[in-house]
Amino acid sequence: MRNALGLFGWLAVSFTASAIGAIASVNARTFYQQLDRPSWAPPGSIFGPVWTFLFALMGIAAWLIWRERESKQTGAALTIFLVQLMVNALWSWLFFAWKKGSLAIIDVIVLAVLIVATIAMFWRVRPLAAILLVPYLLWVSYAAALTYAVVQRNPEALS
Repeated sequence: MRNALGLFGWLAVSFTASAIGAIASVNARTFYQQLDRPSWAPPGSIFGPVWTFLFALMGIAAWLIWRERESKQTGAALTIFLVQLMVNALWSWLFFAWKKGSLAIIDVIVLAVLIVATIAMFWRVRPLAAILLVPYLLWVSYAAALTYAVVQRNPEALS
């Protein structure tokens, strides 16, 4: 029962970060369609399902680490995980709500670094948890390149 509640709790934490970002993205679909995007940019309809899958993987990965309570590294690993979740949620506010393109670029780069650090810390505690974060790192790396390209093409919309 405790493990089931723990899984639910870590999924709730992950999806709370998702919800905080989603609040900033209420008008994202319209705004995204109006932007000049590179040919390799995905359609806006892709983002919701991909992020839902990734936030689920993040919650499961954190839960796997949480279950390793006897490890001395569990606390630090979960702390860096929570920090990267906050940085993740901030990106939507910077890009969609506040339209601060340069800050969104910085944020997504910091996020990628924090994900690498999280993967490294998770690997020391439970390698499977680290592996579950690899798709997230790949997507955020792609998102970093996309953010940069979109900001460069739309300086008037993303000051």
